[in-house]
Amino acid sequence: MALLVPGGVGSARITVPASARLSRRFRTLASLNAPPKDSVSWVEATSSFFEGDSRPIMLFDGVCNLCNGGVRFVRANDRNRRIRFEALQSEAGRNLLRRSGREPDDISSVVLVEKDRAYIKSEAVLKIMEYIDLPFPQLAFFLQFIPAFLRDFMYDNVASNRYSFFGRSDSCEI
Repeated sequence: MALLVPGGVGSARITVPASARLSRRFRTLASLNAPPKDSVSWVEATSSFFEGDSRPIMLFDGVCNLCNGGVRFVRANDRNRRIRFEALQSEAGRNLLRRSGREPDDISSVVLVEKDRAYIKSEAVLKIMEYIDLPFPQLAFFLQFIPAFLRDFMYDNVASNRYSFFGRSDSCEI
């Protein structure tokens, strides 16, 4: 399987077998390969996080003031304590990122990790809203009708500028 984009990027030279019959307008950016046989199964390696407690875990940037404010907001509106929290920079956070298919140093997005699935960017925010108190589950229901690419575009713009707009702290507050 290959990721293709119109027009291509850069000056990468790609050999395409004749059987593929790809148009010259497309170039391969990334291929999905099977993981090496000696690689760690991060789902199995982090299964202990969900053995005694099946609540989802919200991963957040522990030094971002916006993210810490978001955690305080979720805690204040989650009276039933249905969500747990972990900083992306912690060892547990890094392992849960790997479980979610993300790089362990990727602190670009909030991630919600459930036992069987992970959510990122705006999808994570909507899923978190479903877990907290009223009226947020209803608001999440309506926001889901905004196309994901638009929600993620807005999310990415805020996330890219979060330190400039909201600042950074020296340590995680949680």
